Amino acid sequence: MNEVCFKNLEQKNCYSLEVYERSGGYKIWRKILKGEITAEEIIDELKISGLRGRGGAGFPTGLKWSFMPRNAQGQKYVVCNSDEGEPGTCKDRDILRYNPHSVIEGMAIGGFVMGATVGYNYIRGEFMEPFKRFEGALKEAYKADLLGKNIQKSDISFDLYTHLGAGAYICGEETALLESIEGKKGQPRFKPPFPANVGLFGKPTTINNTESFASVPDILANGGQWFADIGVENSGGCKLFSVTGHVAKPSNFEVPMGMPFKELLELAGGMRDGAKLKAVIPGGSSTPVLTAEIAMKMTMDYDGIEKAGSMLGAGSVIIMDDSTCMVEVLTRLAHFYYDESCGQCTPCREGTGWLYRVLKRIMDGNGKADDIDLLLGVSDKIMGNTICALGDAAAMPVESFLRNFREEFEYYIEHGKSMVKG
Repeated sequence: MNEVCFKNLEQKNCYSLEVYERSGGYKIWRKILKGEITAEEIIDELKISGLRGRGGAGFPTGLKWSFMPRNAQGQKYVVCNSDEGEPGTCKDRDILRYNPHSVIEGMAIGGFVMGATVGYNYIRGEFMEPFKRFEGALKEAYKADLLGKNIQKSDISFDLYTHLGAGAYICGEETALLESIEGKKGQPRFKPPFPANVGLFGKPTTINNTESFASVPDILANGGQWFADIGVENSGGCKLFSVTGHVAKPSNFEVPMGMPFKELLELAGGMRDGAKLKAVIPGGSSTPVLTAEIAMKMTMDYDGIEKAGSMLGAGSVIIMDDSTCMVEVLTRLAHFYYDESCGQCTPCREGTGWLYRVLKRIMDGNGKADDIDLLLGVSDKIMGNTICALGDAAAMPVESFLRNFREEFEYYIEHGKSMVKG
């Protein structure tokens, strides 16, 4: 528990440079500055570690870093995606609050590996405390000559900047994030070209999640195999899970990959007020919902959650008890995606509106017999037909809610009221 991102959590001023260095922080970065570690060695250790992107996509970090044409001439960039906007997700903001130097060191290491001398951390606009903490940590790092030009008289340079977003969920999509940093409207780009070739300001760019960067220093300090052994096959290391909803102690938990869901539920204090578990969304609101029966047999890792019928996503575990009306939940989620769609793609712009309006009609007591088929048909037309994954994120909950809790929607349409709340 708490072996990487939150390992200093119990210490006073855990976010300070002093505490971070006392626990071995910047040890790897100093070795790099002295020429004791090569970029190839770092990539090899990351591949051994099994670290996969912690922002939702789950792409192997070592492999991603190897894609960057590090020896190519010209400017290259490293970008951290701290635009944490997925409903149910609240882990990255706590990394920035309590362990910001791990992100700074991870980004600096990434810059060295990929030949990038400039980095940006894009932080969600509402996160003012995490933003201030990260800015404070940056000042400490610069003052200690850990960032800047020709750091500690080496030939290595790395400047790191913070970019504060404005609260747009779409800017969590990596290319929309790049557009936003450039001062443009935050809308996703067509791919290809991919950011590794044409990214920020048209230059090669690698983007990783906050938790991914924060995990790198300890992986390299302890060895890739150490991290891999914490987790399970195909899901190396530990993972931060944000457990929210109808639990006694909602919180962030850093636990080994592969932990049974029922043990994670126990860490969160079990069901609130002794209620019965009804449903679980294991990876954030954009991932398919699971019934309690399936969730209680699930393990918290990429393969385990996929086998159960959902996705690990960002590790945002939303717990619902038997008092929950699934029609209300899906309507609320549909409104979120309708509101947050950037409007660039017709299937998403129009489809998310249709999903919300049909669900709202059902909740208003005006549902029609063919509304379920209509919802499924609209979802099917959105899936896979948009530039970015927001359309899929809006469609997948609809399909899974209707598949697992269809009777509640049918009852609501027939009776004009919830079968749960009467």
